[in-house]
Amino acid sequence: MPAPSVEDWIGINDLFTTYATALDHGDVETILDCFTPDGVVDSPVMGSFAGHAAIREFAERNAKLYRSGVQMRHAISNVKADVDGDRASASCYLLNYITRDGKSELLSPGTYDCRLHKSGGKWRFQYRLVKLDRHVVIEGR
Repeated sequence: MPAPSVEDWIGINDLFTTYATALDHGDVETILDCFTPDGVVDSPVMGSFAGHAAIREFAERNAKLYRSGVQMRHAISNVKADVDGDRASASCYLLNYITRDGKSELLSPGTYDCRLHKSGGKWRFQYRLVKLDRHVVIEGR
């Protein structure tokens, strides 16, 4: 696939950043808006969620953790994207931190491996796979 245009590069990077910060702030509606209606998120910690109703459940579980005083930080870097028209594949590195009861820890490094679709000038995830370098269990999720 060819490299993305500057416009697509900015849109894809914005999608990754918007998603990560929405997760960290328990912003359910923004998380939903990051996915196509038939979108899928597949996480070794949370499970697999297909379609907006299921992704809403995923986002609500994250928001509940946030509202309980647990702070997650999804730090992403090294975004790579290949674009073919209104479709793209994209990946990035992930560092996932949690702060609970005044203690912070790195849960696990990993990657996001994604398929994207552009509609109405906006990029959205159609499939998002979370790959972690080690097994992680988060109480309350």
